[in-house]
Amino acid sequence: MTSGFHLAELNVGRLVAPTDDPRVAEFMDNLDRINGMGKRMPGFVWMMEGSGEPGTGNTENSIGDDPQSVANLTVWQDVKSLENFVWNTVHRQFYERRQEWFEVLSEMHFVMWWVPEGHQPTLDEALDRLDHLRAKGASDHAFDWAWLKEAEAWKTHQCTGVAAE
Repeated sequence: MTSGFHLAELNVGRLVAPTDDPRVAEFMDNLDRINGMGKRMPGFVWMMEGSGEPGTGNTENSIGDDPQSVANLTVWQDVKSLENFVWNTVHRQFYERRQEWFEVLSEMHFVMWWVPEGHQPTLDEALDRLDHLRAKGASDHAFDWAWLKEAEAWKTHQCTGVAAE
């Protein structure tokens, strides 16, 4: 993308149990660590936050009336910065274990798009982009890793139809 824009990403999932259930405890217990690491990564710009309660991450940003449907929304300076965090840090270990904590979703659960520098997208805006990707496929308006020519790491770690991240 040309200068003046950053990369936004939304990842949604549905936990296999409520956030206080032992089945998702390991995931919940590591949210602050992983999110904190992400915020310190080169190229990190912004993250949708929850209440700030320890161990909740932004899981309070549920989708609709379902507290087990959660969203992660971040903005990065560029593709390489996001790729580095997702695939070259401890985040990858949690991503690879997502089926332990998240239900398998029958539809696309991840979307990216370019935002003007300084813009902090809302969850509704991000969900609209995800709906667009689901309905019309990848385009400049809403896309996945495959749409980005400069994205490389996802090719060896791509989602194989298992649970959402």
